[in-house]
Amino acid sequence: MLKYINIFGRDIPMYGICALIGLIFGGLLIYFRIRKRRDYNKAHIVNIPIFAAIGAFAGAKIVYFLTRLDFLFSAFQHADIAFASADSTFKVLGEVFSGMVFYGGLLGAILAAFIYCKIARVDFSLYADIFAPAIPLFHAFGRVGCVCAGCCYGIECSWGLVYTDTENGITSSVTRLPLPLIEAGCNLLIMVLLLILSKKHLKKGSLMGIYFISYSIVRFVDEFFRGDEIRGVYFGLSTSQWISIFVFITGVYMLLNRYVLKNKDKFGYHVPIGEVPDGYIYNKNAGAVAPWEQYKLSPEAIAEATGEQQAPTTEEAPDEAKTDKDDQ
Repeated sequence: MLKYINIFGRDIPMYGICALIGLIFGGLLIYFRIRKRRDYNKAHIVNIPIFAAIGAFAGAKIVYFLTRLDFLFSAFQHADIAFASADSTFKVLGEVFSGMVFYGGLLGAILAAFIYCKIARVDFSLYADIFAPAIPLFHAFGRVGCVCAGCCYGIECSWGLVYTDTENGITSSVTRLPLPLIEAGCNLLIMVLLLILSKKHLKKGSLMGIYFISYSIVRFVDEFFRGDEIRGVYFGLSTSQWISIFVFITGVYMLLNRYVLKNKDKFGYHVPIGEVPDGYIYNKNAGAVAPWEQYKLSPEAIAEATGEQQAPTTEEAPDEAKTDKDDQ
């Protein structure tokens, strides 16, 4: 495993480099997807990821902390040893707070983005669909970083990647299932699926719901093949599997709420390439608003949206030409 790379005399974690590359490619993907669209606000495109990043960091740390509660309780039971000195105390705290869990980061990021959208009074569903395909792309690079860091590995297997294990002072090489790479491939497939579906006229929020369903299935299955011990097992299922169940149910509810349940008419259809179909109008917060939904917009919003799309009348054109001639 290549945990660090030396750059200008400093050891830089490869996981951080992979995550940075994932952020860059994710940002490029978002840019190419929105460059022809007019149903978003540039300020929100910048602000939402900032809030999401803060939420992701906090959520990833909190969920990791929850998976290490057993270790923390054990430390308190042996407090005379665990907290006997500053060094031992820092080791305990490092064990409890040093790691991060992707699911915690995902849920924290979405919660923070949702809160921002509520405060800014913008449509969370619209922006969720813009960012949805970038999430599995970023995650794919993150899983490559896991390979470099030697974490999140699979069970022992006759084929795969060779890991070096140290137990009781004995070092041995173990071949393990390349689970991070398998999950990275699954994430790329999910990204492709979301990009294909983004070309369809789906209701807003559908892409995020589909991502929740697809990734939760992948994660629930691959947890059975994880070989690392820090799993947090409850009633036979790991912490991530319980979260997968919650995420799957959330994704199903999101789709049902848009297409089946009584709230199905409140969600507008977005137009992927920014074209305005006949009868539709654009609103900066609501996206492409269908004729049967326009009554929900204020008169000012309708006037602003239709005014942006109206071409100069034939009566106005001569006046503009005359003004140009006078200026000359």
